[in-house]
Amino acid sequence: MTGRRQLARRLGELFPPERLHLDAADCIPYGYDNARVQALPDAVVLAETEEEILALVQLCRELRTPLIARGRGTGTTGATVPTQGGIVLSLERMNRILEVNPDDRLMVVEPGVTNAAVQQAAAKHGFFWAPDPTSSATCTVGGNLAYNSAGPRAVKYGTTRDHVLGLRAVTGRGELIRTGTRTTKGVVGYDLTRLLIGSEGTLAIITRATLRLLPQPPCKRTLRALYRDMGSAARAVADIMAQPVTPCALEFIDSAALDLVRDDIELPPEARALLMIEVDGSEAAIDSDTRAVADAARNAGCIELRSAASAQEAADLWAVRKALSPKQRQIAPRKINEDVVVPVSRLPELIEGIEALGRKHGIHIVNFGHAGNGNIHVNLLIDPDDPDQARRAEACLDAIFDLVLELDGTLSGEHGIGLVKKQFVSRELGVSELEHMHAIRQAFDPDGILNPGKALPDA
Repeated sequence: MTGRRQLARRLGELFPPERLHLDAADCIPYGYDNARVQALPDAVVLAETEEEILALVQLCRELRTPLIARGRGTGTTGATVPTQGGIVLSLERMNRILEVNPDDRLMVVEPGVTNAAVQQAAAKHGFFWAPDPTSSATCTVGGNLAYNSAGPRAVKYGTTRDHVLGLRAVTGRGELIRTGTRTTKGVVGYDLTRLLIGSEGTLAIITRATLRLLPQPPCKRTLRALYRDMGSAARAVADIMAQPVTPCALEFIDSAALDLVRDDIELPPEARALLMIEVDGSEAAIDSDTRAVADAARNAGCIELRSAASAQEAADLWAVRKALSPKQRQIAPRKINEDVVVPVSRLPELIEGIEALGRKHGIHIVNFGHAGNGNIHVNLLIDPDDPDQARRAEACLDAIFDLVLELDGTLSGEHGIGLVKKQFVSRELGVSELEHMHAIRQAFDPDGILNPGKALPDA
């Protein structure tokens, strides 16, 4: 019996036909993510229980077959692309909210539930889960955990790692482990919860997560600040973050991004950068907090600063921000999308440096993102079928990464490394650090079956 036929037979013993895909036509949709990188898996399975995942990992270890866990495919780094074949494990059917406990401020969920569903369930009890990626309507909690994706609110509330109390997961050894606690304090043993979050499915497959909930603030204000140039907006971000009141969102949109949405939002022609600022808090403090943030946002380059007059106007402003990525895809379907981070005080240098590199290499660059964390989405809009432009874009990206590291930054804030950024990791991490990380990976997955070829450069 050939290996492929044996694999099909053994999978058929674990999964019913309606949850097992073996034909290429059925497998193709599970072979790519939003990075537009594609590969064909040997099989796709749709698990519904933790027991199925446990049996599947044990089978893959026995047959030395790659296993790639996948949510809804909204990732941007090729982290779920089965580049070495094997099995794609779709977690989309494991989408139950198992428990909502307002007294302990927690929720227990399966990995396939969407971020939006979590927010809706929490809101019924007056709570929210802090991570809020702009793809929240479709992205899954499992994906948020895999990449440590946080979104705009991270500036005040922290990243996904800060809002997960514990996990259940199946390691590459085929063993079920439980990490963390149901309490907000706990220091027994090593912190495996934070280790698994952001590991891109290379150490274990998360089957359940206990999420830490926060009470919804009673008041929220949304501000829009317009600037004559991007440097003024970047300096305003540093000034806002240097004063005591922390906004719950602080988003930066550069001139190239504004040009994409001028038909959707009324803007003066001299506006070349925009900050979207959100402040939340108590009724007693919201006015003074908003004034403090607004005062810090005003500088010589600020041409307008106003507050949204209604909840609908605030929602419309956020809709424009969330539309930026789709609009870029319409112009450049295979754009290069990076999410670098620098200390907030170095943000003006980053924006000015990226502008200069775009001019030097002749590449159209659009910048926007979570400026309050120094996390900027750098988008190189190119035609990859133009060899000269692709070559110049590669050189430009290379220089951007060097600039980020020179500014004491990091190569990814929430998109992860996956496949497309793996070659650059050794610029940020040293030999000793990488050796320890490979040793950790070996301990969790001794046969290298979980998402091989991702996240770390080859040992």
